[in-house]
Amino acid sequence: MALQARLTITGRVQGVGYRDWMMRTARQLGLTGWVRNRLDGAVEALVVGDDTAVGQMIEACGRGPRMAHVDAVDVEPVDLDILPDGFTQLPTT
Repeated sequence: MALQARLTITGRVQGVGYRDWMMRTARQLGLTGWVRNRLDGAVEALVVGDDTAVGQMIEACGRGPRMAHVDAVDVEPVDLDILPDGFTQLPTT
């Protein structure tokens, strides 16, 4: 069973390449899901994968790309019936 989590990353995380960085990192870890900017300035993501890879992603999100300054990574467990295929970028919401 895959671990599923919705992440909300706050701080200086828009305009610094955070989504592209997250897509590369998630794919390297073998995760599926999505990432998007939010109108409130946060970045939101859904990550799905094995426990170790999801944990590594959460830890990496606390650092982010070089130009980012992450204040917090809020993690909310989710339980999806249909799991995402691949890791994609969604429109801002």
